[in-house]
Amino acid sequence: MNAGTPASSRYARWTVIYDGQCRVCGRIAETLRHWDAGRSLEIIPSQTPGLHARFPWISPQQCAESLQLVSPSGETLQGAAAMGRILDLLPRGWLLSWLFRAPLLRPLLERLYRWFARSRHRLGCGDHCPLE
Repeated sequence: MNAGTPASSRYARWTVIYDGQCRVCGRIAETLRHWDAGRSLEIIPSQTPGLHARFPWISPQQCAESLQLVSPSGETLQGAAAMGRILDLLPRGWLLSWLFRAPLLRPLLERLYRWFARSRHRLGCGDHCPLE
């Protein structure tokens, strides 16, 4: 968990930052948009102009390595922790989000997330994704 400078008060929603050049990440982002019936999430690619000015505490490398979730107050989660919190924010997401809070499962899910992020180019992303 990273704490950054509080985001501007004009950003009242949670912000999901994903790799917009990754097809797998793009499909996940589209799924999140579909599931976010209440529009509680702002879902933007890491290549968005002005992103670093808005979130200077998040490096491009962090965006390349994992999904980032920024709360309206600027608290930043990444990887599996971000996924768990995103599920909490979605209608019926609680059906899966409890897995991310289970003490025995949390480290396993983080390792699984890191494997997925490193392997996404083999899962349909493309050549730009290798992080290994």
